Amino acid sequence: MSGPTPEERALVDRISADSLTTRRDYLRIVATVSGGLAVGSTLVSAGVLHRHGDGTAAPLKVADRLAPGEAVTFDYPGEDDRAMAIRLADGSLVGWSTVCTHLACGVLWRDNHAEQDGLYCPCHEGVFNARTGEVTSGPPPRPLPKVLVVEDEQGAVWAIGTARSGESEEAGLCRGLRERDPALAERAGCGRRS
Repeated sequence: MSGPTPEERALVDRISADSLTTRRDYLRIVATVSGGLAVGSTLVSAGVLHRHGDGTAAPLKVADRLAPGEAVTFDYPGEDDRAMAIRLADGSLVGWSTVCTHLACGVLWRDNHAEQDGLYCPCHEGVFNARTGEVTSGPPPRPLPKVLVVEDEQGAVWAIGTARSGESEEAGLCRGLRERDPALAERAGCGRRS
């Protein structure tokens, strides 16, 4: 029985050399990843990174009309803020950010599903209630931020403001109004903290 051929020994040597990670390389990788996590968590906790609804915008017409079961996507309040207006089966009009609260993947409207699982994030199987924005299953940690939508006399749908996860519609409208026009916010009854 003969040993491995020279080609086989060369292949084993090459594979061994490619997979060799030194202790120094390992520590460098761990330090880099740890540093990245520390910087990222500091930026998030300091509020430096953009959240849906940061900033203000004038009302935006998003659709001339929405029939029950239809949805329309748009950017609001900024060009990086993806949003959706939905006319539910009972005629109610709702608006949500379409940025999943888990890892910022896109949230989709599934009109062929029940209201309680009508909003779906395909990245990690997150599911949201279309009427409330609440998480119904999956990993998302909090509800979707609300986009405040209204319908005018002609049936057109308008986005008029935002409310962050857990923030009331009134507080969201007052926050936006305070940022745009503090004097008008004060006259409208939006005190210092709403």
